[in-house]
Amino acid sequence: MKEMMFILLGVLAGVMSGLFGIGGGIIIIPALVFLAGFTQHEAQGTTLAIFLLPVGIFAAMRYYKSGHIHIFIALLICLGFVLGSFFGANVAESLTNIALKRAFGIFLLVMSISMIFSK
Repeated sequence: MKEMMFILLGVLAGVMSGLFGIGGGIIIIPALVFLAGFTQHEAQGTTLAIFLLPVGIFAAMRYYKSGHIHIFIALLICLGFVLGSFFGANVAESLTNIALKRAFGIFLLVMSISMIFSK
């Protein structure tokens, strides 16, 4: 039964990613923590493992066909992402679970407020 919950979570994250261009972690991490009882470290690690596979390939193909992908820019961001994720993972592993959970929550709150009140 839990397997179906995880599949549905993936579907929801995929829909939101395709619809809004968001990273699935915004949906998946809180769900794994609050619904599945994962620690913040487990939720973040599991979410990173998801992105090792080309989960967004079909959505990216659709956007590419419509001329909405800048390949060179995407490659530059990927390069930065690879380097940044290594640094970020080292910092995250040095934090306690509660500190990491609070930092993630503050990040989401700041981003939400910024999006709501931007022009």
